[in-house]
Parts: sequence; C-alpha cells; structure tokens
Amino acid sequence: MTSGGPEGAPLGAARRGAPLAPPLRTPPTCGIHPEVVRRHDHNARMTDDWKRRLDALHADLVRRDDPVAWVTEADAVEASRRYPHIALRGPVFGVAARDRARADPGWRLLKPVVDGMPQQARDGLNSHLWFKAKDGTDDRAARRELLAAVAVLERAPADEVEALGVRYRVVRGDEFARTGDDGLEPPRPTDLEPVCPSWEDPGAAPSPDVGYVLDPGRDEGPMAGALRLGLRDFTYTGARFPADVRADSEWAARTHPDVVRLPVGFSVAERDGSGWTPCGSLAATPHEARRSLYEGMARVWAMLYRFDERKKALYARAAEAFRAAGRADEASVEDRVFRICRVERMVRLGPDGPEPPRPSDLDEYGPMKLHPTLHTDGTVQYDD
Repeated sequence: MTSGGPEGAPLGAARRGAPLAPPLRTPPTCGIHPEVVRRHDHNARMTDDWKRRLDALHADLVRRDDPVAWVTEADAVEASRRYPHIALRGPVFGVAARDRARADPGWRLLKPVVDGMPQQARDGLNSHLWFKAKDGTDDRAARRELLAAVAVLERAPADEVEALGVRYRVVRGDEFARTGDDGLEPPRPTDLEPVCPSWEDPGAAPSPDVGYVLDPGRDEGPMAGALRLGLRDFTYTGARFPADVRADSEWAARTHPDVVRLPVGFSVAERDGSGWTPCGSLAATPHEARRSLYEGMARVWAMLYRFDERKKALYARAAEAFRAAGRADEASVEDRVFRICRVERMVRLGPDGPEPPRPSDLDEYGPMKLHPTLHTDGTVQYDD
C-alpha cells in the first residue's frame, strides 16, 4: 500500500516544513482504495500467507461462538464498503518499554502514541524516568542509573535508553482514517461508549495505549487482519513528499516489515474547501470527542477567538442542539460542519522491536533540561 493517490498526491502532513503537532497537522486529502495500490512484487508465497492467516482468523471467529464479535465483524465489513479509502493524517510518536525481568518480556507501550514530534515523546520519557528516580525508589544506585538515562535525554535526541534492565524506546507510528463519498468515517455502532456519559465532568477515559502489547499477531477478526496485512506494504509516495521522506519510508517497509494496529481513537474534524481538517486531540471514546466539540462550541472558542455576543450566542445554541441529539456525530454552525471521526494508527515492527523515528521526521526544538537537579540521595536542587 502506498500513500499517493492517482496523481501521486500525498495523503497527509508528513512532509518537510509542515508542523506536526496534532492541532496543526495538514488535513487528510483524497484517499485511495487498498486494491488499487497492491504492489506488483507480491508473489504466490505472500498471497498464500495472507490467505492462510485470513482463513485462520475466520475459523477462530466462527469457533468462538461470540455474537458480539460477529456483530463487530459485520460492522467492520460494512465500514469497508462505505469508507473504502485510506487517508493519512501523519506520523505520531510515543514510548515503548521492554522489561527483560517480566515473564512475557515483549514490547509494551509506556506512553500513548499521539505526539506530533519525536522530541515530544523523548520529553515524556525524560519526565517518566525523572519522576521514577524521585518517587519510585529509595535505592541510591537505582536512582543514579535512572538519572544517567535522564542525562542522556537532556543533552541528545536519543531514541533509546536503558535503565534497571528496562529498554525504553521512542516509537513511530502512522495515523490514518477511512474515507468515503461523504468524507471521514464516523464512529461505528459497535465502538465502545462510556456506561454513564457526562457532558459536564471531563472524566477523560485512560488511554488504551498504556500497557498495550505490540504483538503483530494480534488481530480481532478477518477484516482487522486483512487491513493489517495490507498495511505491511504501506509506503509514502508522490512527488510532493521530499525524496528523503520517500526513501525512509521504503527503507522502513524492509527493516520493519510487520505491523501492529493500535487501539482505535476518535477526534473532531472540520470540513472545508480542501477536505477535512483535524481540530482536536485523540480521544479514547466517541463521547469524549463529542464532549470536546460541545465544549468548544459552547465556551472555549468564544474565549479563544473573542466572539462578539451575537456569534457567542449562535455557537452556544448549536452546542446545545448537538448535546440534545445525544450520540450525534455531526454539528453545523454558520457555514461550518464538524464531524466526530474514527482514527486508526499503526506501528511498524522489526526483529529488534518497534520502529523508532526516521531521519526525515521533523522536530521543532531539541532536547533540554526539563526538571531541577535531583541528587542520588533524593534531594531536589531548585536553584540551579
């Protein structure tokens, strides 16, 4: 699978000069049908491998005798018909860890894969290790080892450090959404919702990324397996991607040939003349994304953009109408249309684990000291 449409146009923001922080990403543009982008070098062995894997997934689904799983699979089949194209939103970054002392010492996500730049994920790892040294141990030798890893992250854009037998790695993913004739895919009927949704209490659900095992054999059904297998050949193509971005993408498909699909998320997008523009962070549930849109229309945007009284009242009425509709996935105000959209992500894996950032991935700033000096005896020096 490639990232270029019929004219070779890129599908997202992963290009030099485009800011990659989530609110600023370039919107997804036209999508492409997976069947159109099947690589010419697929051979019989790969085709047979796909068929065996999908047959096994189908047999498992039948054997489980799980009506919920059957409905979910039917939902996925219907979504693939209504939203057959894939639109790339851009790269995202997080942190994974591998603890050799565990009974199952595989790679697990430590920080959600949602950051728009590698350095944001490095900073998250920096803070995790600093607070672990401050509050997570009373052992001076352990604290010294943790702080040595912090020191590495303070002075260099390191994508991997090790401390106390745990390997920590900044990992790279790609974020994408399905599209169809009417735009981005909204939440599916089988997507999980809070038991008691609230429009007042933020009550953000914990990220399903944290603790997620990066296992390439983990598929929820035939449709999920088919998409994961298809994504193994995904690369960036098209003249509007810089040559180094395209080259890095082709190289990654060889060095990290397996794919893990991360838990699905939800976000707000606005339709404009060129497509759909993401305008919110990733939420764990559809309702969390709806509440974000409601808060924006009802209060936040009026303060941020200094609406006059007429416009403030107009947006407030639209917000209340959206809330009153319950599980509505679209809202309109003035000439603007907003949609709650379903967002998917993938991470590549190779023999040594998840893919780290690529040389062509962009950072807007570099490493720095984030916290006061912590001494090995546990005291914090605030005046340095």
